[in-house]
Amino acid sequence: MNDRSKRGGERREPSFERARDDYERDDGDLRLSADDRPYRGGRNPVAPRQQPSRQKTEQRGGRKQRRKRGSFFGRIVYWGFVLGLWAVLGLGGVVAYHAAQLPPIDQLTVPKRPPNIAILAADGTLLANRGETGGRTITIGEVPPYLPKAFVAIEDKRFYEHFGIDPIGLSRAVVNNLTKRGGVQGGSTLTQQLAKNLFLTQERTAARKIQEAILSLWLERTYTKDQILELYLNRVYFGSGAYGVEAAAQRYFNKSARSVSIAEAAMLAGLVQAPSRLAPNRNPEAAEKRAQLVVAAMADQGLISQASAKTALVAPAEVPERVGAGSVNYAADYVMDVLDDFIGAIEGDVTVLTTVDTKLQSSAETILVDALSAQGSKLNASQGAVVSLAPDGAIRALIGGRDYTKSQFNRATAAHRQPGSSFKPFVYLTAIEKGLTPDTIRDDSPVSIKGWEPENFSRTFRGPVTLQTAFAHSLNTVVARLIQEVTPREVVRTAQRLGINSSLQPNPSLSLGTSEVTPLEMTAAYATFSNGGQSVLPYVIREVRSTSGKVVYARKANNFGPVIQPQTLSMMNSMFHAVMTGGTGSKVNLPGWEVGGKSGTTQDYRDAWFVGFTGRLVTAVWVGNDDNSTMKRVTGAGLPAEIWGKYMKAAHAGQQPVQLPGGLWQSAPKSIFDTGEPVAGVAPSPRTQQAATGDRAWTPPAPQEKNFFERLFGG
Repeated sequence: MNDRSKRGGERREPSFERARDDYERDDGDLRLSADDRPYRGGRNPVAPRQQPSRQKTEQRGGRKQRRKRGSFFGRIVYWGFVLGLWAVLGLGGVVAYHAAQLPPIDQLTVPKRPPNIAILAADGTLLANRGETGGRTITIGEVPPYLPKAFVAIEDKRFYEHFGIDPIGLSRAVVNNLTKRGGVQGGSTLTQQLAKNLFLTQERTAARKIQEAILSLWLERTYTKDQILELYLNRVYFGSGAYGVEAAAQRYFNKSARSVSIAEAAMLAGLVQAPSRLAPNRNPEAAEKRAQLVVAAMADQGLISQASAKTALVAPAEVPERVGAGSVNYAADYVMDVLDDFIGAIEGDVTVLTTVDTKLQSSAETILVDALSAQGSKLNASQGAVVSLAPDGAIRALIGGRDYTKSQFNRATAAHRQPGSSFKPFVYLTAIEKGLTPDTIRDDSPVSIKGWEPENFSRTFRGPVTLQTAFAHSLNTVVARLIQEVTPREVVRTAQRLGINSSLQPNPSLSLGTSEVTPLEMTAAYATFSNGGQSVLPYVIREVRSTSGKVVYARKANNFGPVIQPQTLSMMNSMFHAVMTGGTGSKVNLPGWEVGGKSGTTQDYRDAWFVGFTGRLVTAVWVGNDDNSTMKRVTGAGLPAEIWGKYMKAAHAGQQPVQLPGGLWQSAPKSIFDTGEPVAGVAPSPRTQQAATGDRAWTPPAPQEKNFFERLFGG
């Protein structure tokens, strides 16, 4: 069968011509009828066109409306996606920009914590912390488990769950801040807080928050959670100059963080939100309320038991009242002044073991402060200093002022004041080394040296007296004559040999202590008399250790050798002892002990001193005013001697008395037949020489006699 028969008849050729009348009606549009469209299955291509029913028309209209509505929401979704994508890209750019401002991640390291210097007393108790942080680094394993948990509970309860940034906590903080519920909240994690403390400033800007987030992610990737928490506990600021939980525990509770209770741990954890406002020593009520919130949070999160929480709420933490004037800080400051000489630059935490005796330090402070409080106003005496040394130079107590909180100037080590008559021993020592003895006679009478006319305190004169009597009663005329005999320059050399480092003016008035010295210098120089004549260098540091226990410095016993000969020393000590038994120090003598001492008062009562010693301890007391104003007739034998006596009696209580090394010189019995002249062929004994020179006015040996008269009469 061919194609023609298949199509039912004669073949038709397609024609593109139209009837003329159709052509004439053409309006220029090309249109297709339904019959001209390609065949779609199910419909007869030659079937006549039918009008759609009303129902179908309405269905089509509904579908069009739904399509329009759907396309509207689609456009919203689309443009929302586009805008979101651009926002992400923009945020990424901002993050990248601020990340570029940070050091390269591969070079980023946690900055070293400034080193802390823990200064310990001789018995190992903490005297003070020095350094920028106020306390040493402490590991998380050293503290009770509830201490770090307290910080997690109140600052970041999802600390062990998030990756450095807590979206849930941040969202909650935003909502609460917008609705103003529960106060303003930050939403920062502990990791973010640490990042801020380690690397960034405290400014509150979007740029800093972005950098904080970046650094938090780096911390979480680099360290474990416990390491991050340990870093946080050692770096966070607790107010009052305390950085780190150990410094805060010492500052507020006078104990180590290793020993805090749950209540104290809660108070410390609550403090970091606002250290100035919540400091328990300034605002105890606010600090306690905040601590209660911490305890409740710990209990709610199961970090402590309900029973422990109840105990902590019933017995809240208390900040102990600070007793005393903080004098240990004067000793600590002195440690810092000399530490660099022994160990150089400090790279990490160190512990310094000192020679300071806490009992003696506390006793000296209490006695000085009580005396000035009771009599200072009446006597116009506002300040004082106490230095107490062991005979080898170890500092046992050092009080640099009346109240460290009001004045940090260390008068014990840095105040240069005139010592008055307490300087006279250096003149007498020089004279004895030139051949005089305590029994040597000198005239107590008016004296004039190139217009300088010193007078005795009593304004009276005794005539011929022994040097021991002149020393015991502090006669100015006698010592003025002595310095002329031995020369001021020799006295300067003697004082320097015994440890006086301050500049001394070699003039006659030096005999009355007109050149300024420090209390520490005077105490060290007097220590030579108490230890058998050995040179003394005062010291306060015994040992320095690193946190690992390595000994960085250990003091070795130093023997500088004798600077006073034994016989000379015994003579000097006998004169010092006479001061305590019948002279200006008799009211503060220590029964049963061999004691030496000397008072000192300067012109117009600007300075008053008492310096004395036993075989166990040497102590100097100074009283005066920082502005060098005059006191109301305060002498060294008065208020300073009273302070010295009370302190030394307390320091020697319960101890077995010891003799002074070198003993006390005794004058030989005098015979009516002993003229003091040597017998031909017989060398006189030292005792005979002592008796002879004490029996009449001193006659110097021939070589010295010529020099003496040459100096006296100008050649």
